[in-house]
Amino acid sequence: MELNLKRPIAFFDLETTGLDVSKDRIVEIAVLRIDPGGKKDSLHMFLNPGIPIDPRATAVHGIRDEDVADAPTFADIARQLALFLEGCDLAGYNCNRFDVPMLAEEFARAGVDFDFKDRRIIDVQVVFFKKEQRTLSAAYKFYLDREMENAHSAEADTEAAYEILKAQLDRYEDLENDVDYLAKFTTQNRNVDLMGRIIYNDKNEEVFNFGKYKGQRVADVLRRDPAYYSWMMNGDFPEYTKRVLTRIRLREFGK
Repeated sequence: MELNLKRPIAFFDLETTGLDVSKDRIVEIAVLRIDPGGKKDSLHMFLNPGIPIDPRATAVHGIRDEDVADAPTFADIARQLALFLEGCDLAGYNCNRFDVPMLAEEFARAGVDFDFKDRRIIDVQVVFFKKEQRTLSAAYKFYLDREMENAHSAEADTEAAYEILKAQLDRYEDLENDVDYLAKFTTQNRNVDLMGRIIYNDKNEEVFNFGKYKGQRVADVLRRDPAYYSWMMNGDFPEYTKRVLTRIRLREFGK
């Protein structure tokens, strides 16, 4: 079943130096853009992260420091990538918890104001886990009845996520072929900051989702404990989280 699209959707996958969104960097990115009507366009790049690649990451994706030593940095290609993703919703496998926050961090570090707020995001892994609960290679075998080649290659993983989502729509009659529906179906928390440090409660208010103030309104905490803002801004939190916190503070207090 082909996707029912009202605007373009970009399936993307990242390979990185490690798993810490705040500290690690992208070494490979692949994007498969699907336009309404089914036209495909793709982008694939290796990137010099500017920091050493963790050997444990290399063991997974096979990319070594010397492989990307002469590659461009993310900052070099950030505006080109933002233009390629202009007007697109986003999709991928495990993208809610990792790829989207990592991409947001890289754009923030590069000084490119890429807005995630109004983009629908579909996480194919969440559909899979809710329906079958297995891994990407197993999902590929389960839904498409063939073995996946080149797993943990960004290009292969991107194409696999696209093919799996179409197969999921064919298999599950209760899944609507609608990007709004699929984005809501694959959303696990109503995140404000992508990493889920700040989420919306049932009254659509921003609340902290970690630490000693978990479940409390951000505005109330900042009013009652102003030092908490400084602690977070100076702490090891993702840049995007800090931007969201600052936006709330400016909205509530005006300075």
